Amino acid sequence: MTRTISTVAASIIILALIAFFLTSKHTQASPSALPAAALDDTLATTPGQETIVVSGGCFWGIQAVFEHVKGVTSATAGYAGGTAATADYETVSSGDTRHAESVKVVYDPSKITLGQILRVFFSVAHDPTELNRQGPDYGKQYRSAIFYTTENQKKIAEAYIKQLNQAKVFSDPIVTQLNSNSGFYAAEDYHQEYATKHPENPYILFNDAPKVEHLRRQFPDLYKAQ
Repeated sequence: MTRTISTVAASIIILALIAFFLTSKHTQASPSALPAAALDDTLATTPGQETIVVSGGCFWGIQAVFEHVKGVTSATAGYAGGTAATADYETVSSGDTRHAESVKVVYDPSKITLGQILRVFFSVAHDPTELNRQGPDYGKQYRSAIFYTTENQKKIAEAYIKQLNQAKVFSDPIVTQLNSNSGFYAAEDYHQEYATKHPENPYILFNDAPKVEHLRRQFPDLYKAQ
């Protein structure tokens, strides 16, 4: 779905988005109901840098959320799952490149654990029960996925997904894919920090700003003002 919105179409889109959210099935549990990861790292004793790539709908919202998470040093919008040759917005938007709109999250393991990162991801960043879609966006490029960079990340992510499914915190099963990170390609400059730069865009107002607000309310200890 193309997300560039003209001024003329803004009022129509606002009404359509309101209708969508009033009538759509809301399968995600309250973020406060999500348990902490039973299997998790302990905080490192010295500062460092770890990287994980996550996908769950439009990368504008995922990036906006993780830019407000304490311990995250950078969040970059981009593409993962495909090749460098097809890692551009117009091509990825076809849905046929194997890429997913993704965010590379770089974090300091002495300040935040992977389990906490994943708790935010599953709680407020997206709905992990939606298959190949997220909110108003449809297509395989909007799928829920985690691209791990170490076997330990894979183990913790697998365990947390199993934990959440067994606890039935969602009314539907989690469909998040787990894949080895075979390459991440940063998106075009105009996509970076899009939600911050365009806070009055109707798409941002209805899809992404609420995610950041949920982060602030549900995880005050992890939230940082930008």
